[in-house]
Amino acid sequence: MQFLTLSRRRTDVFSEAEFAPFVEAEFERVRSLYAEGIIRQIWQRGDVPGACILFEAASEDEVRAAIASLPLMKAGMLELLWVIPLKPYRGFGPR
Repeated sequence: MQFLTLSRRRTDVFSEAEFAPFVEAEFERVRSLYAEGIIRQIWQRGDVPGACILFEAASEDEVRAAIASLPLMKAGMLELLWVIPLKPYRGFGPR
């Protein structure tokens, strides 16, 4: 099943200097989740610092566990706003 998540960096609480030590570890963890097939696609948000991620997982709990493993989330610097389960679009199937 696929899930779409939306998160934001907590820039209202933390400065860029405070984020800096975590950036490389965050990149590494995201690459690892991508290599495992859990993350399918990831985009940086254009409105605020944060990300929109497309996950492939058996459950929402699996998605939340993957997000909880991110260094920025562990440090309290990332806020998970939405976890949205996705269903196939019916318009492309037989009617």
